[in-house]
Amino acid sequence: MPAATASARARIKTTPVNSASTVPPPRGGASRAAEPAPTYTGPSGESARTVAVGVRRVKKTRPLGGGGAAYTRAVSTPVAVLGGGSFGTCLAVLAARKHDVVLWARDPRVVEGVNRDHANPRYLRDIPLPDSLRATGDLAEALAGRELVIVSVPSHAVRPLLAGALPHLAAGAVLVATMKGIEIETGMTMNQVFEDVLPAEMHPRVVYLSGPSFAREIAEHKPTAVTLASHEENYAVSVQMSLSTPWFRCYSHHDVIGVEVGGALKNVVAIAVGMCDGLEMGLNARAGLMTRGLREITRLGVRLGANPLTFQGLSGMGDLVLTCTGDLSRNRRVGLELGRGKSLAEIIGGMDEVAEGVKTTYAVCRLAARLGVEMPIAEAVRAVLDGQMGPKEAGFALLSRQLRTELE
Repeated sequence: MPAATASARARIKTTPVNSASTVPPPRGGASRAAEPAPTYTGPSGESARTVAVGVRRVKKTRPLGGGGAAYTRAVSTPVAVLGGGSFGTCLAVLAARKHDVVLWARDPRVVEGVNRDHANPRYLRDIPLPDSLRATGDLAEALAGRELVIVSVPSHAVRPLLAGALPHLAAGAVLVATMKGIEIETGMTMNQVFEDVLPAEMHPRVVYLSGPSFAREIAEHKPTAVTLASHEENYAVSVQMSLSTPWFRCYSHHDVIGVEVGGALKNVVAIAVGMCDGLEMGLNARAGLMTRGLREITRLGVRLGANPLTFQGLSGMGDLVLTCTGDLSRNRRVGLELGRGKSLAEIIGGMDEVAEGVKTTYAVCRLAARLGVEMPIAEAVRAVLDGQMGPKEAGFALLSRQLRTELE
């Protein structure tokens, strides 16, 4: 092996799996002996196989605001959307189709544009907003009497926003979290951040939205399918019935950990795939990197207690494929420009919105090291972001790793 390749390989940290690491166990009781390791047991004691074939029963529930279960039946619910970026705006447009919606935004230009011109002057500028949609910069005003609160801000802004919102949340309000990331300072998933800030009685009422969903395509009424996960799945079903439309299809789930990990880590893999495409390494390399990336995501997710089958769904493979290949992906764009020779500072400076994968990369590498989970692709991305090696050097360092079986 050339000395340069060996040197590059040495700079990608690979942490040996430490079986003695302390990690949270899967939610629920002991798994069945017949299930292959690693096993998963759901909150009602069911195995991954039981969930996969659809045997699991969910308690019937009403949509928020009352009424029937079908999305074709209008059920009006007071909704607040916190966040005036692209995704917050598109969900406000979606929800306003049949609900009373207030959009909260920090930027007074966004508030003024929504109220006066029925358009967001910063994000999705060409998308007309419903006349019924109102905006405010006052958090207390936005939350007053709202039964459904959609939180759509970058992951680094979640904790302070929740702390400010908590005194104003209506009794019994259900929250929907749409951000996909890991808190860099603590290594917490967004579920853990929500539970760290909110009182225990509110924890079951938080629903996590993930899946392949570009904001622009949702706003343009293009067919989209997403996952809604909550620890008590009846809340996910309520939100499912409240938000689903003929073009926006929601599936309920109870594996919060798996849905969150898939949504956060696919951004890291998308940066890697973007670099691969920017270097023009070819379609074979892209497919191999995406597949090994999914394996890496699954490895960490299972270590945290997720159902491995979750990563075969919308919030896993679905979101990964879209983010790695779609031209609207900000994380893919970061990787593309890195592969073409631009600096990270130059790339970030030219973006209007946050590419979550950049900060998530550092948080994921720290979390994986703490848990003893090997994540060579994430470590390679981190090395490039840190300037320790170039994209091409990182790619060949991955290819020169020790040979092993595919399922490792």
